[in-house]
Amino acid sequence: MGVGGGQTGAGMPGGMRVVNGARQGRVAGFQVGFVDADGSEVRSSLTDAVAVSFEKATPVRSIPSYQGQRNNPGLYWAATMSAHVGFESWLERDEAMALDFDPDVTAFASQPLWLFWQESGKVRSHAPDFFARRADGTGVVIDCRPESRIKPRDAAAFAATERACNEVGWAYRRVSEHDPVWMANVRWLAGYRHPRNLVQPTASALLTGCAEPRRLIDAARSVGDPIAVLPVLYHLMWSRHLLVDLSERLEALSVVSAVSR
Repeated sequence: MGVGGGQTGAGMPGGMRVVNGARQGRVAGFQVGFVDADGSEVRSSLTDAVAVSFEKATPVRSIPSYQGQRNNPGLYWAATMSAHVGFESWLERDEAMALDFDPDVTAFASQPLWLFWQESGKVRSHAPDFFARRADGTGVVIDCRPESRIKPRDAAAFAATERACNEVGWAYRRVSEHDPVWMANVRWLAGYRHPRNLVQPTASALLTGCAEPRRLIDAARSVGDPIAVLPVLYHLMWSRHLLVDLSERLEALSVVSAVSR
């Protein structure tokens, strides 16, 4: 949600450290602002910034919280990194959850960088909502905004961000919504994402018992008291050791199966 303007961008003061030939106030091509490992604020060329681990970055802007605000900011604890990630809306929270659930994502961060570019003679800036790192080492930049809330200025910022990503081989994704059934299922499973739900020998018994597809409730009952077993079963589904069709509403009769090895 960090679409801005001006020459340095909010949260990136004029005294930031400038490296790799990047120039403040006059942008030649895309430039990137970020918080370095030592806490200093840096601006560099887009090409040089590719080497930065933005999936571990400190947010470049704070998320405002005040009485009466209409959006819903907060922190999401990501099991992928065992760390909190900020969000500014329910859509961003759901996207953080979706990234956490994605087995191909090794780490992600919110508000990881400022992107600067020149447009109509003025320097513009935009802070994408997330940066994710895939298992193959490639990066993904993500913006979250419902279609109904995209103004022309926002659309221009998103288009510029996509162009910048194309220049350096990052993927770009703009999220307007998630499939409601799939997302509801992921939210439920996220309640069991913490490793404390991986209880042995219950987990091993469930994986063995689900070598062939069976109903969720039958799998739980075959191991013990469902009240004790279900949290373990849901954790195995969250971690993708047990598979289920999440395009349909998750319920007791849903069919689960262990991942083939």
